[in-house]
Amino acid sequence: MTQHDDLTPINLWLAGRSYRILVKKTEADRIRHSVKLADEKIMELKQTYSGKDNQDFLAMCLLMYAADSNGEDSITIADDLKKLNEELDKALD
Repeated sequence: MTQHDDLTPINLWLAGRSYRILVKKTEADRIRHSVKLADEKIMELKQTYSGKDNQDFLAMCLLMYAADSNGEDSITIADDLKKLNEELDKALD
């Protein structure tokens, strides 16, 4: 049994880009939900701030979630976004 046996690939859309990442099977739905929330926040930010690129919106979104991490749900979302950011960095390399 390898360390990847409990992982499953999922495809995510975030800020208009597709990402294929490996996640724990038990966390796939939670990560999809977190990505959906983040993408909705990015769309909201795009309507408010013009002239920015998607990287700016991703950073703004991550900072907003980190700043709002007062409750357990916010911490969970921030953790999910951190994990997603790490996976995105790996996918882009």
